[in-house]
Amino acid sequence: MSRIGRKPINIPAGVEVNVDGNCVTVKGPKGTLTQKFQPSMHIAVEGAEIVVTRPDDEKENRSLHGLTRTLIHNMVVGVTEGFKKELEVNGVGYRVQKQGKDLVMNLGYSHQVIVSETDEIKIEVPAPNKIIILGADKQKVGQFAAEVREKRPPEPYKGKGIKYVDEVIRRKEGKTGKGK
Repeated sequence: MSRIGRKPINIPAGVEVNVDGNCVTVKGPKGTLTQKFQPSMHIAVEGAEIVVTRPDDEKENRSLHGLTRTLIHNMVVGVTEGFKKELEVNGVGYRVQKQGKDLVMNLGYSHQVIVSETDEIKIEVPAPNKIIILGADKQKVGQFAAEVREKRPPEPYKGKGIKYVDEVIRRKEGKTGKGK
């Protein structure tokens, strides 16, 4: 049996979970998330816990068991605590600022790059070289962070660009090499 799939998911106070067949809706202080899952997975609310079971030990059902449980757990965590990704901007003259609901970035291009926050995604700029992306849906937060990073990915020679805070950039030697 899947170790992760077997674990029950605790439902914290203030969170409401509705299971309608293979559709799960989780409602909490940070918002509401709804997701459809594979009909073969059995999802049940037992007291203050959500239990995911599988019908048999076929390969597909074994792989979906842990995945389904993890996705539901991420929904519960998202509506209670939320998820966040932190980005760092490195480079001379590179800076970011928030204007209303827009993130305005000066990234060395001849124009400013502007990204707007959505209903599900909130953007914070605590410093001119730091971006924090917040939201309840883990997948949407990660996707949005990847799209912001894509505007100017870090380069290996000077390390200029937008990178995740915990990301390590492998640096390269310049053209002069080891001769000097």
